[in-house]
Parts: sequence; C-alpha cells; structure tokens
Amino acid sequence: MDSIFHEKQEGSLCAQHCLNNLLQGEYFTPVDLSSIAHQLDEEERMRMAEGGMASEEYRTFLQQPSGNMDDSGFFSIQVRYSLFIVQSKS
Repeated sequence: MDSIFHEKQEGSLCAQHCLNNLLQGEYFTPVDLSSIAHQLDEEERMRMAEGGMASEEYRTFLQQPSGNMDDSGFFSIQVRYSLFIVQSKS
C-alpha cells in the first residue's frame, strides 16, 4: 500500500466517511446511503403492513419519520451494515 486513504469529515456524513475510510477508497456517496435507507424503509413498511394495515401500530408507524436517515446526514447502523455487506461481496 503506497498511502492510506483518508476522507475528511464533511457535514454530518459520518457513515459515508467511515465506510470509505474503512474500505480505503471512494466507494460510497450520500446518494448510495440514501438509496439503501429508502429500501430499508420500504422493507419495514411491508413488514409492518403484515400485521394489518388498519392497525393502530401501522398507522402510527407511517406517521413517524425514517429511522434509517434524516436531513442532518445521519444514517442508521442498518444502512452502514447493508452497504458494507454489499461491498464485501463484490
């Protein structure tokens, strides 16, 4: 290895910088993380719907913001883990 890759912190994109530094390259962008977060949100919606779309729990769930990302640049550990697994398989 000629040099160590280090992506400096920008904004609150800790997850992106952590993964790229760990993998030693520019592998992920905020768009990549957002895409996975939306996929996880959809999977959660589908699983919650299995309990009944008319249930109080489901309606409450739909009113809550995403637990996988927010506007500050936060991404859940599930998003980070999913991207790490995808990258390690390629």
